[in-house]
Amino acid sequence: MAAKLSANALIELAKNRRSYYALSKNLPIPTSRITELVNQTTLESPSSFNSQTNRVVVLYGAEHDKLWDITSDALRAIVPAEAWEATANRVSGFKNAAGTVLFYVDNTTIQTFQGKFAIYADRFEPWAVQSAAIQQYLLWTALEAEGLGANLQHYNPLIDEKVAETWKIPSTWTLNAQLVFGAKEGEAGPKTYVPLEERVKVYGA
Repeated sequence: MAAKLSANALIELAKNRRSYYALSKNLPIPTSRITELVNQTTLESPSSFNSQTNRVVVLYGAEHDKLWDITSDALRAIVPAEAWEATANRVSGFKNAAGTVLFYVDNTTIQTFQGKFAIYADRFEPWAVQSAAIQQYLLWTALEAEGLGANLQHYNPLIDEKVAETWKIPSTWTLNAQLVFGAKEGEAGPKTYVPLEERVKVYGA
């Protein structure tokens, strides 16, 4: 039987998860622990029909730096000169972090399930994206609980081809997001909320 856990503990973890942009390479935990969290969230993130479409690549150290050099080069080709300094500073901030997790969805698996369950064929792609988002949130929250800071980026599809070439990514994988993580070197910004009355409706209670 699974150990009984408090829902309040989960809500507290959710409250603590924030976007941190001032990050460094001075990790408070070993990379082996981060890899363990990646593995566990890959296993435990739910997916429609248990399709398990999530795929993940973890980049540490020089490999992480290489990713953000690739991103910088890709952006330099399209960003106007007058806007480049701000863009370069932003990308430099990501490179200053300790690592990046690349989240993918596997199109081969999607196609397999589309064939098995033809009535839902048009739903498996959005379901796969939902499953990827669940893992992104779960891992982000887990890293926060371990004392790290993180932020989620979406430089796909701009960097897809070069990233696939550099790290031998299967052509059937589609890049969905990049989770940048490291030691916190600053505070998260203020968090505001749209009133619940505008967002939640309850009937029959």
